[in-house]
Amino acid sequence: MDTAPKKQAAAWTDTRLVRECLSGSEQAWSLLIEKYKALIYSIPVKYGLPPHEAADVFQATCMELLTRLPQLREPDALPKWLMQVAHHQCYRWKRQSQRMVSRDTQPDLPEAETPAIAESLVQQTQEEQMLREAMGVLAPKCRRLIELLFFETPSRPYSEVASELGLAVGSIGFTRQKCIDRLRRRLGELGLD
Repeated sequence: MDTAPKKQAAAWTDTRLVRECLSGSEQAWSLLIEKYKALIYSIPVKYGLPPHEAADVFQATCMELLTRLPQLREPDALPKWLMQVAHHQCYRWKRQSQRMVSRDTQPDLPEAETPAIAESLVQQTQEEQMLREAMGVLAPKCRRLIELLFFETPSRPYSEVASELGLAVGSIGFTRQKCIDRLRRRLGELGLD
């Protein structure tokens, strides 16, 4: 997907997205999914589910969003709610894939409870979402520079980065610092210090 829808999704508040979705706007639904697809998908990945099962969890989470969005009382709670739903879907998926003891033979077994989502997982996932949102509003050249320098393993030499971005090798350090400063400011605006 090109960067225009990503920037537009990041620019709309969750309150606006929810309101527009509830009024039937297809564009709002597309933007809502665009904004949170990486967040939703990151949960099954953290559970270690294979890609086809992670896709099923993603789809089930989106279906839950579609059916339960009218009941959402606080749009600002949407990211945490999505994480919780994806967590429950992962738990159900894992539980279904494991061998189960039949209740027919042992009817006195207690009902299995869904464990509470670990606070560290919630915190990590929220921070990752904030980073995705902050990266999404950076200028394309800045975003690509940060991706090349910090998100690739092994990291690329400055000469390759400069060649790909059409910059002089000597300007990479200065440009990198400007881009990091912009990213930090945006992360600060989102509440991540």
